[in-house]
Amino acid sequence: MWARERAREVAATLRGEASEVVLIDGPSGAGKSTFATELHAGWRGPARPVLVRMDDIYPGWNGLDEASRHLHDDLLEPRSRGEAAGWRRHDWVRNAPAEWHPVDRRRPLIVEGCGTLSASNARLATLRIWLDADDARRKERALERDGGAFDAHWEMWDRQFQAFVERERPRDLADIVLAMDPVSG
Repeated sequence: MWARERAREVAATLRGEASEVVLIDGPSGAGKSTFATELHAGWRGPARPVLVRMDDIYPGWNGLDEASRHLHDDLLEPRSRGEAAGWRRHDWVRNAPAEWHPVDRRRPLIVEGCGTLSASNARLATLRIWLDADDARRKERALERDGGAFDAHWEMWDRQFQAFVERERPRDLADIVLAMDPVSG
């Protein structure tokens, strides 16, 4: 499988230290969640990394920028200073903030999702990864994955993400750029 092979290659480049922070960004349907799961599973080192998914943080369909700032202000920046850090889950059913998730700074960190790789977040990461895929294929994957829940929001989300890309240039900030294999996913 594409994601497993690439994740193993990336895991081999990491030291497995608690201070490591890996940010994985790219458009919806590019394979970020699958890649992050495989990277997490193949992590080498004494401490298992914490895996944070931006889908749990976005405060609704218009919340990409707000979630990116939350990631910086409440998790990455305090963690970089050795302070208590974490993130707040968004309850999509109630459309309200939910519980706080502290993140142990003695464990490595992997964060995946649209909006992770802003300029302010990138400087706090040890490895920055951009995943990409053919537009038609990634749209098909994203809409298939969410069983219709994303369909009505696709265009609005994609416009919001494109504005983020134009402003933050995340692909240019990446240490590694990977393109999803359109055949094997």
